[in-house]
Amino acid sequence: MCDTCGCNVTQGNQHLIREGGKHEHTHDGKVAVEVLQNLLSENDHQAAHNREHLDNHQVLAINLMSSPGSGKTRLLESTIDALKEKYRIGVIEGDLETENDAERIRTKGVSAVQITTGTACHLDAHMIHDALHQMDLNSIDILFIENVGNLVCPASFDLGQHRNVTLLSVTEGDDKPSKYPVIFRAADHVLITKSDLLAVLDDFEPEKAESAVRQLAVEAPVSITSAKSGEGLDLWLSWLEGQIDEQSLRRSEGKTATPKIAPEGQQLHSHG
Repeated sequence: MCDTCGCNVTQGNQHLIREGGKHEHTHDGKVAVEVLQNLLSENDHQAAHNREHLDNHQVLAINLMSSPGSGKTRLLESTIDALKEKYRIGVIEGDLETENDAERIRTKGVSAVQITTGTACHLDAHMIHDALHQMDLNSIDILFIENVGNLVCPASFDLGQHRNVTLLSVTEGDDKPSKYPVIFRAADHVLITKSDLLAVLDDFEPEKAESAVRQLAVEAPVSITSAKSGEGLDLWLSWLEGQIDEQSLRRSEGKTATPKIAPEGQQLHSHG
């Protein structure tokens, strides 16, 4: 995972290991492991701060994760169209380059901050912290974070969100949950997207995809959706509204919610 691909060092946290940074020096013989653990620890600390900041402003944060091209931005566009009269929505977009997705969201009349990660294949809590300070959280009820397209690394990083949603497009294959279990184990809701293509992609069986999710001991709801045709969006929107209500109740009780982190991710965050 991120201990092997090197993406644990991002533009958001690299100041910690630069000359004069908090974790510039490590103990001899433990450099790689210690740097990783230090950065993950700092990420978790920043994520907790982000979540507290969001909670103080009564904002529910949803992290969208998937491979590239699964339809995250299209789903957001349809979600905004359906809910913008009832809820105030904000979006943080994560991509290696360009502001294309943020520009699409802004045409919907919604505030969107683009994070370009360069070579980093996931967002981290430091990047989200910087983005939050570019937003007026007093004017947002629900914040969507569209993570970088990647089926591995995003699942192991707490950003300060409350819930994780994993998308699986029918163009990807119904065995993806078995091949990439980490990101599905971290899901609070799984969306099978682009269902309008099932008529021509008859080798994808939604039942097999859901079965593969259940074999990972994941109890999160699995919805079949199409942002193009509208199929299944009512279930998705109902789940979202339920999450908003739950967040409001939690805040009235002084509580919060933390996202699922896959077991593999928890091991990375371990200092043992």
